[in-house]
Amino acid sequence: MVNTKSKPFHGILIYRKNYRENDMLVKFFTAEAGKKMFFVRGANRPKFKMISDILPFSYGTYEGELRGNGLSYIDSGGSVKHFDQISEDIYLNGYATYLMGLIDAALPDNVPNKIWFDKLFYALNLINNGFDAEIITNIFEIQLLPLFGVAPDFKNCTVCHEEHQIYDYSEKFGGLIGEQEFAHDSHRMHLDQRTIYYLRLFSAVDITKINNIKVNRVTKQKLRQVIDKIYDNSVGLNLKSKKFLDQMNSWKIKLN
Repeated sequence: MVNTKSKPFHGILIYRKNYRENDMLVKFFTAEAGKKMFFVRGANRPKFKMISDILPFSYGTYEGELRGNGLSYIDSGGSVKHFDQISEDIYLNGYATYLMGLIDAALPDNVPNKIWFDKLFYALNLINNGFDAEIITNIFEIQLLPLFGVAPDFKNCTVCHEEHQIYDYSEKFGGLIGEQEFAHDSHRMHLDQRTIYYLRLFSAVDITKINNIKVNRVTKQKLRQVIDKIYDNSVGLNLKSKKFLDQMNSWKIKLN
């Protein structure tokens, strides 16, 4: 029997797990209806016809029933592709998984958000095509902060609201402070101006229009430190994918 409620949708697979003995729960970020959890009956059975359509890092057009509440259902995969380079590289895999975890944590289920759907697609596509995964991750982390209820001002001084030549980041004031205001926060982060430059750039750059951004290793480490501090102290988000990413990067440093 044809499912009369079935309709096409565009989706990026962000999460999946086994359910019962033969079934699976698969979460898609859809362009049409936001994040949805789908029940896929028989997904773990031999010769399941849609197995390639619900592999990790799949994206494309699907046909299914998008329910307002509860589990949705997939009937078939249409034009489905995979981020092959991400799938084959453990480091790219780690960054992509973390990005999708951030999206899942930041956005409510069942609420359409085409802007962030497009951003996630472009981010994963850039990583898959060789763009620096660390930089893409930093951009996502900074631009997602307002969705977590944290909205640092990376444009002007949060104290006097004017432009300055030299800035630092202040957790106390929730954003940048100009050098004339440094005395107001003895615990400011004491960041160098190159790191400040990239914080400001990453907060404003359109990820769908990025061509090339080069950041040296020292500045990358400083960006990682300040973003981690903001997330630890202001957001309080603890994702398993972030812990795994940190472990991978520590292994990479030891190998080098």
